[in-house]
This record gives sequence, C-alpha cells and structure tokens, in this order.
Amino acid sequence: SIFMNLKLPGYHKVYISWIPALPDESLTQYGGRIKRQITVEDPYIIGLSFGGIVAVEVSKQIRVKKMVLISSAKTKDELNRVQFFFIKLGLYRIIPGSLIKHANFLTYSYFGARSLKDKKALTKLLQDTDVSFFRWALKSIGYWNNMEAPERTIQIHGTADRVMASRLVHPDYRIKGGGHLMVFNKADTISKIITNYFRE
Repeated sequence: SIFMNLKLPGYHKVYISWIPALPDESLTQYGGRIKRQITVEDPYIIGLSFGGIVAVEVSKQIRVKKMVLISSAKTKDELNRVQFFFIKLGLYRIIPGSLIKHANFLTYSYFGARSLKDKKALTKLLQDTDVSFFRWALKSIGYWNNMEAPERTIQIHGTADRVMASRLVHPDYRIKGGGHLMVFNKADTISKIITNYFRE
C-alpha cells in the first residue's frame, strides 16, 4: 500500500512478499531466501526503508540491472550509531507490541505523517506489522556489517527523514521536506526520478 502512489509507466511492478524470518537468521541469509521470489533476469529493484537494506543484500547474490533505494541506507555507516548501541543492548526486545502496532502523535512525528491521509496510511501500516518480524528486523540491522555501496544504484532520501537520519546519508537525490513516508506523499517527484533513471 505504501507504493500505491508510485507511477512507473512502461514498467510492471511486482511486489515482493515479506516471509517470516528464521531464528538468528542474518540479513544475508534472509536475502538469499527472499530472492527466490524474483523470477526474471536482470531485474530493476526498488527498496524502501528496511526493504532497501534487504535489497542491498539481494543485489550481492543476483545480477541486478538497476536498483533504487528510497528512505534507506547503502552501508552500515549511513545508520545511526546510537541506534546500534541500543539494539546491541537488546532493548528492542522490551518494546511493547501495542506500541509497535498503534500510531500516536509521536509516531506521526517520527515518520513525518502530517496530513490526515498520511496518518491513515501509517496507522494501517503499523496495524499490519508483525511484531516478531519487527523485532528481528531491528536486531538484524544492529548486526548489519555491509561497508560496500552497491553498483548501478541510486539513493533517494528526504531532508526531514528522522527514521534514517538525513544527516548520515549521502544520496543521489535529496527531497526537500521529505520524511520517511515520502514515497507515499511525494510520489510524483520520486516517480519521475526513478523513471528517468531506468530509461538512461
């Protein structure tokens, strides 16, 4: 649903389904299982947020024609070291499931959901969140060690992103005022960037 406003004329969008993570599975191992859903050679891949990090791991295991990372990170260095510290302390385990699955004024602010439409979209996303998968994702990010930026990749990031701090990221395109939900509320701008990149 978060990609619903993205328009890519001439391209057929195929959505990858999240699969349950195995106990103590690394991001590399998870990428190895999720890549089985990609059935074409030399695909174009778009990864959003944590999905972008998974896409980076997938791109190490199959040939990718071009890749786009939105509100995401190319390498470990683009992630917040303070977040790493708290993750490695294991504090992700004590976040109440009710807090993860329910939106409030703090989550609206953190994700950059300002309009009623944005808030409804975020509320739906959080309600659909699998709590055990969310905790695994946080843990796996904390132990992600990728230091090499992927080839044939562009990165699009918002200047107001608080989830993936904008100051740490060095994207190819900065979207002024874009928060973590900008693929939803600034989809026209992002669609044009992606379409032009794919056609180069």
